[in-house]
Amino acid sequence: MQRRERTRHLIELGGLVQKAGLVDLTDDERATILGGLLELADRLQGEGGAALGEVWRRRGLRAFEVDAVAAE
Repeated sequence: MQRRERTRHLIELGGLVQKAGLVDLTDDERATILGGLLELADRLQGEGGAALGEVWRRRGLRAFEVDAVAAE
């Protein structure tokens, strides 16, 4: 059961990478995508990271809302 939940979680995270357009923007270059994610992690750990994380969270919530409205 835990393995199934972990697999679903990983698939959902991959979907977020796709939803953000990173697959197309990088021509599916996984090293570039990983590099970008590492940069994101560095910024979150740095000074002002909590505030930046909140900005990104709100932007993500708005994107989910737009998708939900479009799906109606």
